[in-house]
Amino acid sequence: MAKIKSTKTLKEEPLEKQLWKAADKLRKNIDAAEYKHVVLGLIFLKYISDAFEELYTKLNTDKKSGADPEDKDEYKAENIFFVPTEARWSFLLGKAKQPDIGQHVDAAMDVIEKENPSLKGVLPKVYARQNLDPTSLGELIDLVGNIALGDAKARSRDVLGHVFEYFLGEFALAEGKQGGQFYTPRSIVELLVKMLEPYKGRVFDPCCGSGGMFVQSEKFVTAHQGRINDISIYGQESNQTTWRLAKMNLAIRGIDSSQVKWNNEGSFLNDAHKDVKADFIIANPPFNVSDWSGEQLRGDARWQFGTPPPGNANFAWLQHFIYHLSPSGKAGVVLAKGALTSKTSGEGDIRKAMIADGNLIDCIVNLPAKLFLNTQIPAALWFLNRARSYGKHPHPKEILFIDARNLGHLINRRTKELSSEDIQKIADTYHAWLQVPPFEKGGRGGIYKDIPGFCCSVPIERVKELDYVLTPGRYVGLPDEEDDFNFAERFNALKAEFEAQIKEEQKLNQAILENLARVKI
Repeated sequence: MAKIKSTKTLKEEPLEKQLWKAADKLRKNIDAAEYKHVVLGLIFLKYISDAFEELYTKLNTDKKSGADPEDKDEYKAENIFFVPTEARWSFLLGKAKQPDIGQHVDAAMDVIEKENPSLKGVLPKVYARQNLDPTSLGELIDLVGNIALGDAKARSRDVLGHVFEYFLGEFALAEGKQGGQFYTPRSIVELLVKMLEPYKGRVFDPCCGSGGMFVQSEKFVTAHQGRINDISIYGQESNQTTWRLAKMNLAIRGIDSSQVKWNNEGSFLNDAHKDVKADFIIANPPFNVSDWSGEQLRGDARWQFGTPPPGNANFAWLQHFIYHLSPSGKAGVVLAKGALTSKTSGEGDIRKAMIADGNLIDCIVNLPAKLFLNTQIPAALWFLNRARSYGKHPHPKEILFIDARNLGHLINRRTKELSSEDIQKIADTYHAWLQVPPFEKGGRGGIYKDIPGFCCSVPIERVKELDYVLTPGRYVGLPDEEDDFNFAERFNALKAEFEAQIKEEQKLNQAILENLARVKI
């Protein structure tokens, strides 16, 4: 068995990085797509076991006052999973060096599911497989077991939830294109949530992946001193293994995931929440899906603004979201940038109807390139708002365009992310635009004003003139030059740079000629 790093060494790095480096070294011949279930399953098991053991100890101490540490209802009342003896971390740690450790872990997962119906069919049972070396599995259990995960509150909210989220992102990066199918980059999710501000009501994601939209919504409410019980979540996922990740991801944070459903037919053919009218929809549907069963749904009631083409699901997703919005509901949606301009197969007519007839589009945000793990297709955010036609909306006949293509920074050679400052800048612009005059000290985000090259509030009549094309670059224009720009100074600098390049080229040409002369001699 490999030696575990000392506690002193472990404390030198953030917990999530310690775990990732240690776990990645033990991966050996298992690819990231399979190995993520091994690691995330163990982290989940450690969490529920620690939470159980803590309450078990407390109940055992309070026996004289009638507490029963073996009463399952005691744990249910505290929203803690009941963990039988053979599934507790201390038991598995004792078996970590045995060749049948994988069978013990699978059995632990199985008995936990039996004792906790909400986890039925969720936990991975992959630990006894031949391609997972028992020695490596034992080392991984030791590593997880030797890292303190803090007190109960920290485990449930910050530490373990953060570890789980970090691992999802790292595995998504490791898997590349396939990783993007279960994970929306954190900065995009944060931006969607910050702009929509889902404080209270029903939050819906009909293509929920590993549940990141729900996690960020919960974080947003908590960060603003709201009550997490004021929001309820509804979700659907067609990939069963991804759905399992979502259920674990939410369970760690104590978020009720009973309405996060799985079926392999997907939201179009088998809508698991037909009657739900959501206050907020936050979604990142797969881009430009051609095989979405469009021919089978030609007369569907969801196609209020036109029948989507069977060869592309983009406008089917948009209308699915609109169908599920409450009368005052809002949606934030990631779509391929092509949906802003496409006119093929009636898509332009659907977009026109959404604007001219539905008056549903609040804001369009053009995103930087390289934000997504699974595609290089340019993307944009659509913000839909059912309340535009009534109530206090300061711009019911305008659309806000934000061009954020110049924001973001590289985190590796092929991937970018938005910084917290980038996210704040975009969100503040949107919130300032939504303020109803008179402003109170500028309102949230300050007082809105158009910024050339970045944002512009555009009358729908102007959008009509451009044939209902929604590309922000068409409307925001070019950025203003700096007031202190000195043309003569800049011209002289460029001239000097050009002359220096000419001299370098002359030297190079002279050297080439001299070399050729030597060769001839």
